[in-house]
Amino acid sequence: MILSVLRDKGTIFFLMVFPILFLMLFGSLFKSGGTSHIKVAQVGEVQVLDSLTGAQRDQLSKAATITRVKSESAALEKVREGDYDAVVEQDGDTVVLRYSVSDSVKGASARATLNAVLEQANLAATGMPAKYTLKASQVEDESVKPIQYLTPGLLGFAIATSAVFSTALTLVTLRRKKILQRMQLSPIRPWEVVAARISMTMLMALTQTALFLAVATLPYFGLRLTGNWWLVVPLVVCGTLALMSLGLLIGSVTNTEESAGGLAQLLVLPMSLLSGSFFSLDSAPEWVRAISYVMPLHYLVEGGESVLSRGGGVLDVLPTMGGMLAFAAVVTALTLRFFKWNEG
Repeated sequence: MILSVLRDKGTIFFLMVFPILFLMLFGSLFKSGGTSHIKVAQVGEVQVLDSLTGAQRDQLSKAATITRVKSESAALEKVREGDYDAVVEQDGDTVVLRYSVSDSVKGASARATLNAVLEQANLAATGMPAKYTLKASQVEDESVKPIQYLTPGLLGFAIATSAVFSTALTLVTLRRKKILQRMQLSPIRPWEVVAARISMTMLMALTQTALFLAVATLPYFGLRLTGNWWLVVPLVVCGTLALMSLGLLIGSVTNTEESAGGLAQLLVLPMSLLSGSFFSLDSAPEWVRAISYVMPLHYLVEGGESVLSRGGGVLDVLPTMGGMLAFAAVVTALTLRFFKWNEG
């Protein structure tokens, strides 16, 4: 089984190299980890912006770039095209902000930024000093970067892809080529075949883990491993068993590589999206989060974040590992109901 994987360069690329490219892409895109910078076009005089001091303007420039333009219609057209995120102008004592609904995130950032400037200007107009001030800081160390949270999610996606796809496709291929039937008649015992497949998948998963951690801890990305980072190894083992059980079930109920691959894709991609592999589900509807709670990948990603980013220990991930092993046992028992040695 090891030789069959090593001889297949396509498998090596899609199961090993491709997920690493995902990590490098996302790690580079979100390397700064700051709030999205907005571009605002200012039409005419806007007193609240024109009266900013040098220090205030420098502070504003961290969140927004203000560009003076002459034509309102041209500026609005550039907002529609995405060249600007918003247009601001003044009508009497009212500051008018217009943005495109196509980018709600940038629109919300523009509203929040300008509203903060207006509140500061209104406070200054009263001539009274501010009674309360806000001092904001992150709870983690200042060196914590987005890679701390990208790594567990993308690692979970990579393991899910390799465990489900390779297990399902291997089982179908062995059955179609009648290799399973020959194994049934040979001195090889069934548990040896199962053990070989599990060992192969575990080797791939642990290799993926090592590659992910090696790339993510490079100075460019800056992943800082916590004291209990080694707990990611038993987490990956338990998660791989749970995801492998899904691959065995798919391989047992399908008869061709095409149907097995299609069903695996239908399962892995939604599971990755609903398990927080690519983005947080904190703002998702309650019913979406409820669905994610029955997916083993959710717990692999959550456990990985705990030990790699939040300093979680054994007691934090022990229930997670137990739950994934229980999931694997239930799905494997269901697989035995549909498993067959040959196509007939």
